[in-house]
Amino acid sequence: MDPNSLVFTNEFSLSIENKSFKKLLLSKAVGGDVALKRIQVRLVEVQNKQKISFVYEYVTKSITKNFSLEESLKELLALLPTHFKNAILFTSEKDIRLSFNKKNKSKIDYSKASFTVSISTKHNDDKKKVIDIKDNLYLKALGVVTQNNLLVQNMQSKYKQINKYIETVEGVLKSSELLKKDKLDIVDMGSGKGYLTFSIYDFLTHQLNKETHVKGVEIKEELVNLCNDIANKCNFKNLQFYKGDIKSFELKKTDILIALHACDTATDDAIYKGISAEAKVIITAPCCHKQIRKEFNVEGILKDITKYGILEERMAEMVTDTLRGLMLEAHGYKTQIFEFIADAHTHKNVMIVGVKKKDKVDSKHFYQKIENLKNLFGIKAFYLESLFVE
Repeated sequence: MDPNSLVFTNEFSLSIENKSFKKLLLSKAVGGDVALKRIQVRLVEVQNKQKISFVYEYVTKSITKNFSLEESLKELLALLPTHFKNAILFTSEKDIRLSFNKKNKSKIDYSKASFTVSISTKHNDDKKKVIDIKDNLYLKALGVVTQNNLLVQNMQSKYKQINKYIETVEGVLKSSELLKKDKLDIVDMGSGKGYLTFSIYDFLTHQLNKETHVKGVEIKEELVNLCNDIANKCNFKNLQFYKGDIKSFELKKTDILIALHACDTATDDAIYKGISAEAKVIITAPCCHKQIRKEFNVEGILKDITKYGILEERMAEMVTDTLRGLMLEAHGYKTQIFEFIADAHTHKNVMIVGVKKKDKVDSKHFYQKIENLKNLFGIKAFYLESLFVE
């Protein structure tokens, strides 16, 4: 038996007994089950009894098992290092990390406590769900909820994504002037199967009591027909879906433009459409970033970063989205770029949000920043900028 593993499990047991335990995380998965990515361990109360909850996080689902302390210790020793090479125990007194190298030689490190506040132990801790699943016709039709009002197992991440998205949109609206309006016009570019399109219509219409008109634009005709059928069954009178692509769809004016996971320059087309349509709010979540990556012609010290493919890809993402943010700023939008949901639920989790300002801005200032960034990375053409030139 590995001595450091015994020390680690003893520390875990002691933290449970002296009530200093906060949580435990197993990561750096190895072994046969490639779908199992990590395990989170926390205390829960089930029927007024304390249990230790192991949440096994797979690529498409999460499975929870509750153990006694003795069972938990056996499970940890079985998992380390056979299935996980890294474990970190968080207590109110200290952090303890157990790690294994390629030869399974272990090392244990102690550091300052990361968590000092109390963590809820309520089983299935009830966070406010913005979109209720009970008797929700569109979530049933889209395969998120069963006919018995239960969440489909492999749709849990999608449901979390929907609610986080609605919370984000609500926060954005509060930072704009739009909540003062009784009527809102929204266009969702690249609406896909409509999970988020239905949810935003439902939320604004039935929870914020706004007269909401939503257009979903999708290139796949079968998805357009599906979503229109569901909208009719739900009696969502002001929600319609149209066949079309982002670039060619005619849009005169709207309050909010949304484009989530539009591939490569389609995100640029959506931003251009939103600015041209005088949208008060533009919300995008970009997908791939091929255009700028192909334009890279980096010299000097930055060349050492871009010679590694994965780092060049990430650099292209950062540069592209920075240029997009600056373009929004140049057109009078207060812009934020942030992760709107944990990476475990979707890897396409960066959101670019622009809220139109009342005051005029010095566009030349931001265009100069765009030019400086292009020069730094040897970029000759920035697609979004070219749309305005045209």
